[in-house]
Amino acid sequence: MLSEQSAATVRATLPVVAGAIGEITERFYAGLFAARPELLRDLFNRGNQAAGTQRQALAGSIAAFATYLVDHPDERPDAMLARIAHKHASLGVTAEQYALVHEHLFAAIAEVLGEAVTPEVAAAWDEVYWPMANALVAIEKRLYEERGGGGLREWEVVGRVEETADVATFRLRPADGGPVPDFRAGQYVSVQVELADGARQIRQYSLSAAPGSPLRQFSVKRVHGGAAPDGEVSNHLHARVHVGDRLRLSAPYGDLVLGEGGAGVPLLLASAGIGVTPMVAMLGQLADRGHEGRVLVVHGDRSPAEHALRADHEAYAGKLPDASLHFWYETGADDTEESHRTGLVDLAGIAVPNGTRAYLCGPLPFMRAVRAQLIGKGVAPADIHYEVFGPDLWLAQQG
Repeated sequence: MLSEQSAATVRATLPVVAGAIGEITERFYAGLFAARPELLRDLFNRGNQAAGTQRQALAGSIAAFATYLVDHPDERPDAMLARIAHKHASLGVTAEQYALVHEHLFAAIAEVLGEAVTPEVAAAWDEVYWPMANALVAIEKRLYEERGGGGLREWEVVGRVEETADVATFRLRPADGGPVPDFRAGQYVSVQVELADGARQIRQYSLSAAPGSPLRQFSVKRVHGGAAPDGEVSNHLHARVHVGDRLRLSAPYGDLVLGEGGAGVPLLLASAGIGVTPMVAMLGQLADRGHEGRVLVVHGDRSPAEHALRADHEAYAGKLPDASLHFWYETGADDTEESHRTGLVDLAGIAVPNGTRAYLCGPLPFMRAVRAQLIGKGVAPADIHYEVFGPDLWLAQQG
């Protein structure tokens, strides 16, 4: 994908760019939002911008893509691109916006690196940016076509369940009375709300019911920011959205989905906290399919009372002929329950069958720890799949 000359230039300048990428992305977003303030108001997550996590995710993806092109000049990291494209498509990102990003990103690079950005260096990094951008545009175009176009659709809330003190489940049907397109377990939808200041902020929430339901169902954890601001959208949904209200939802997106076929393939579904939502949907789908293989269900939480969707977690697993539950709680574990353990998730005493395919969702430290334990037990890295809620900092924190 990279010309030989550009590959040499990128390889030589990658340490400099990587070292300054945090400042570059900060100036990029500042320039972008100064020119297009509506993007911060109605597209980008204002909380992630304030916390700096979106900048970290962008920096990580650029550095990872450039490194991959240098190390594998005839290939491209399709798994990384697919994950980004699904998130972009759920937000309605357009092809034209990539030119806008290029304009402000390269202006930030020139501003930060100054005279080091020679015409040769700029041309080489163009060969990094445009293959990445064009690949994303192509994937997103296909995703839009598969779903009959992008955009948001209005849905009416027909049910609300308080799962825990801080998690509520919302059930919705199309406001236009039209059909409910199916989805794959593990996918999410973008949900747009209008806040008190008029901003139309968007967040992604995993669908927490099995495919085939006549309703859309997603579960939302209220975000308490602590030192940072509280979550704008999660708190709005908890405080202001009830039966009869309407929300705008995207089509389902996301690539953390169960593989097709393989009824006997052993599976491990590991989650922590609100990461339980896609795993419950997967368990529901497996139960509906009549999955016969081994299924290890792993979950970590602060306490049983904070374990959202626990009844569904247990009920779906109980319908599978060869499933076992392993729940870890920091406090309040019931010693009379065989599935309960005290502490953090630890797979040391769990037998993981050969050929296991694993799916992980939860806080990044949890997923890193579980992934390392699984690889130590012989699970192939290619068979470990994950979903990050919010900006994907996995790449940003490599090394």
